[in-house]
Amino acid sequence: MGKVIPFRKRTNWTKADAYALQSGKRRGGGGPKPPRSGGSAARLGRIAAILVIAAVILVSTWWQADEMFGPPEGSQVSQTFGICGAKGRGSYCTSDGDTVTIGYGKTARRIRLTGYDAPEIEGACPAESAKAQEAETALRNWLNAGPFEWDGGTQPPRDQYGRELRYAWRTAADGSVEYLATHMIDAGLASGDGWGQSADWCG
Repeated sequence: MGKVIPFRKRTNWTKADAYALQSGKRRGGGGPKPPRSGGSAARLGRIAAILVIAAVILVSTWWQADEMFGPPEGSQVSQTFGICGAKGRGSYCTSDGDTVTIGYGKTARRIRLTGYDAPEIEGACPAESAKAQEAETALRNWLNAGPFEWDGGTQPPRDQYGRELRYAWRTAADGSVEYLATHMIDAGLASGDGWGQSADWCG
């Protein structure tokens, strides 16, 4: 009969040994694999990219909200618009295809009509200047076609040039609504004013 070796109870068992046993590794044979680096950063990067895309879409389509949900509460305008700079013009006039002026001199109010972007009178090329003249005429004809409304109230937002920002529309007797921005864009005299919607008038 062989020699019987008595069982000895281990007295120096540590938490590290318990962890190694639980993870299936012997003590001294290497610890658990370190966490992968960059995982959290990659996830944050994807979230940031999604937020940027969402913000771009929101900025580029904010003006269309009125068309989707109906016009906001606005104030009615029924004055006749002339041409700014013309001799004997009234206090209401059009400066270009998306800007009107009310009043004279330093106290005049300049209003940028939003939802579209018309070509510039002093354009980058003769073709843009010619299109800008068409846009100014089309805007004046629309404004003078009858009473219309614009938003902003008595405290409208302003752009970096201090111009009031207002969105204009006209409601017909049958309840249908015509938006100035849509009218100008459909006529080929303006582009959307959202991100990435500008037109090349010289192309």
